[in-house]
Amino acid sequence: MSAETSDLTKVDSAISGLSSSPTEEKKGHRRASSSAAGVYNINDLEKEGKELQIAKETQKLNWKLNTSPATLDDKEVLKNFLTTPPVKKIDLHFPLGLEVTARNLKGVTIKDALDAIHKQFKKKADDELELPVLAGFEWDKEESWTRLIVHQKKEGAPSSGGKKKNKKDTYDE
Repeated sequence: MSAETSDLTKVDSAISGLSSSPTEEKKGHRRASSSAAGVYNINDLEKEGKELQIAKETQKLNWKLNTSPATLDDKEVLKNFLTTPPVKKIDLHFPLGLEVTARNLKGVTIKDALDAIHKQFKKKADDELELPVLAGFEWDKEESWTRLIVHQKKEGAPSSGGKKKNKKDTYDE
């Protein structure tokens, strides 16, 4: 029994006697973030006074907030950056006070923004949402440099179908 305990104390003393523990080695500089070149921190852009441009494609999406962005017809648009110049993260502010943050170290894309919004609304039924369709984003540098205002609308653009007009006639009979 005494042989076993002496072995253990040797192991213990060896560990405590190390000159540099693994935690001390890691205290140096963190690994560089995996952000792509040309992608900015929104706060840096504010300091430099660089203006943001929002992708115009967001206004034509007619996307319902409670449906997955994967259901959109035009999947290529989702790959585009939400802003020019691209940023690592941006807050999306709804008029009623809700705020969500879209993040991507390689630059926030339209899909990243829609995913962040969808996460908040995916459990809502269509009739629970007063304005269920995304109308677009607005950047108001006077109000807040670091966030976009989300605009919503009642319904998407009318689909090109003339059948709906005849519905009233069938009830008149």
